[in-house]
Amino acid sequence: ARMFAEAGCADVRTYIQSGNVVFKAPAGAPKVAEVVAANIEKRFGFRIPVILRTSEQLVRTIRDNPFIGTGVDKKWLHVYFLASVPSAGAIASLDPARSAPDVFQVRGQEIYLHLPNGMGRSKLTNAYFDSKLSTTCTARNWATVLKLSEMME
Repeated sequence: ARMFAEAGCADVRTYIQSGNVVFKAPAGAPKVAEVVAANIEKRFGFRIPVILRTSEQLVRTIRDNPFIGTGVDKKWLHVYFLASVPSAGAIASLDPARSAPDVFQVRGQEIYLHLPNGMGRSKLTNAYFDSKLSTTCTARNWATVLKLSEMME
């Protein structure tokens, strides 16, 4: 949290021990991710991606989930947040049958997943999507997505 404050953010709060940080950033502060990533590398010796979403983007992520209202149990829903928008060709290269009965849909910078056997058993991993889509992603379960949105209000 201190690194975000040092990057010019205010009202910095964390949610559970998995890299979830909610904060207010001044207008024109798109460099927060770069500053925090550089500070992590300087302090800990390794570079990690920092993927940000505004409160508006997170509300849109919640609204656009194709699995809501289809009768699936929300405890099996997850979202991968992508660092960049993948190309149509990269999306087309994804194998929809890779981890049946798991299903996914790519929409913009998010991948929505329904994983009825759980994340731990799925072959729809960060490594798979990162390599196929030439980007970096981070996953959150649906309950965490909803909690982060609530914290951002």
